[in-house]
Amino acid sequence: MMKHLILSILMLYSFSTYAQATGQIMAYGSAGGSVNSLGQLETLMGPIAERASRTEDMLENMSGSPYTSNAFQLGTLYYKEENSGKIYYRYNSYNEEIEIKKNNLEGEPLQSLSRDKNISLVGATGKALRFSTFIDRKGLTQNGYLTLLVDGDYALYLRNTAKFTEGQKAPNSFVKATPPKFSQYEEYYLEVKGLKRVDEVQFKNKKFLKLLPADVQERTSIYLKEEGIKIKDVDDVKKVLAYLNTN
Repeated sequence: MMKHLILSILMLYSFSTYAQATGQIMAYGSAGGSVNSLGQLETLMGPIAERASRTEDMLENMSGSPYTSNAFQLGTLYYKEENSGKIYYRYNSYNEEIEIKKNNLEGEPLQSLSRDKNISLVGATGKALRFSTFIDRKGLTQNGYLTLLVDGDYALYLRNTAKFTEGQKAPNSFVKATPPKFSQYEEYYLEVKGLKRVDEVQFKNKKFLKLLPADVQERTSIYLKEEGIKIKDVDDVKKVLAYLNTN
């Protein structure tokens, strides 16, 4: 309930659409050719509204940000495996929404990338961001955006998420008030080919081993002991996945 209330305050939108668009974008389901980018992009984008100026003023008075990067970055959209053109984007990890615009110009109307699992967005790092279903450490099934970090039979994903903390008034003149703030967090998820599920990784050997198929757990446990690996961070996980993907 609180999250929806905060969103209604921070995300004050007035619905807008593009009057016209330039450039071309590949049409889906065709071997070639192109269509007007407005018509094609709207199949990828859901409606979003332009932020009111007072919303931006509110964000300026807060600590942190709901975005992984406040600046729009250039990325490439794909529908399934088909390149659908370039777009500017930024990721709101608080409400798990990708804001996009055709041109990186001030005042350019915003739209929201449709939450379609067939759509992926590849940024400057070359890593694909995609709307996905996954299971968190509490065993709850969630939907949100995951970024592919390690590909292979044992794939690793990053989930960026944010928490909002309300500000506190100064109790007296000797103590400063605490501004409201956003805090960014990272979670990691493992997908094992054939298991048809994506599970959150916890940085402990025993908990990591439980995510693996039964016939793989023993040899992985031996590998961890021989290499003296105690999984404490994502780099340790990547090291184990490099072994699993090549053995």
